Amino acid sequence: MKKHILFWLFLGLGCQIIAQDTFSIVAVDTITGEIGSAGASCLDNIQFPGSNGAIIISDILPGRGAIHTQSYWNATNQNNARLRMEEGLSPQEIIAWLKANDAQGGFAWVNRQYGIVDFDPQGHPRSAALTGSGCLNWKGHRLGTNYAIQGNILSGPEILDSMEARFLAATGSLSDRLMACLQGANVPGADSRCLQNGTSSLSAFVRVAKPGDADDNLWLDLNVPSLPAFMEPIDSLQRLFDQWKTTISTIDPTAMSVIPVISPNPASGWFNVSLPFNSSQLALFDLAGRNVFRQTIQKGDNRLTPKIQPGVYFVRIQAENQPVHTLRLVWAG
Repeated sequence: MKKHILFWLFLGLGCQIIAQDTFSIVAVDTITGEIGSAGASCLDNIQFPGSNGAIIISDILPGRGAIHTQSYWNATNQNNARLRMEEGLSPQEIIAWLKANDAQGGFAWVNRQYGIVDFDPQGHPRSAALTGSGCLNWKGHRLGTNYAIQGNILSGPEILDSMEARFLAATGSLSDRLMACLQGANVPGADSRCLQNGTSSLSAFVRVAKPGDADDNLWLDLNVPSLPAFMEPIDSLQRLFDQWKTTISTIDPTAMSVIPVISPNPASGWFNVSLPFNSSQLALFDLAGRNVFRQTIQKGDNRLTPKIQPGVYFVRIQAENQPVHTLRLVWAG
């Protein structure tokens, strides 16, 4: 819902923000099914009231993928990218479509920068990016199997190199790795126009969606839309993130050492969940984020026979005073 409100707000403002100096990452976690988005920009909510800062570039479709549209941001292009992902186009196909159908026509696409990731119908990660020749220097992107990192009006390629290195070296959850990636750009003037402010940027955000999340109610959704002069938004975001982590850590400390086990996997006709703790709610989500099966399971072995189509699903298991466990199931039918 928030994304649709922003779309109409900025459509009324002429659809476009000036050439944002922005760095960002979109990524997926193939084990948990989480989809993440993080970034920062030398534009903020003070310069563009109602934008909420850099977060305007971010669009996550839980269970499916994430899209960043940056450099001469255009609301219509961003909305069209979402529609194409909903139709099932791959990241590369979405970018090809956007090039051929830019909202401003002609060769306007050369001013755009895109980063897109998703899960294919078999649950494998895909990524693609575009950095148009009209984006302002320094500009570029880095691609991995499950991530896309991109930036424009940067101090140099070392910003993206550092972001990528931090992301790949980080441990922990996807959210931890996204924050590590942003910290890789936490240097004055990472966005070159912020050098005079002594900061990397003016606004920053980090977001993670779990399978089954609603578009406007993500598991993690933190934003620093603006700050007083000379304050670093990535540091402020890190403090918010560290505080947020304490709110999800109030669980039985022994629970982290025991996890449910699915077998067989791949499965056909039935599968078993071996549950090491008490009664839990189990839900299956397809790659579009739809809940296709739900059942209460008990401690011990649970034989389940869902009536679902062949494909890849994410199994989400949740119990009181336990961490949420998300497992991957390949269903042969």
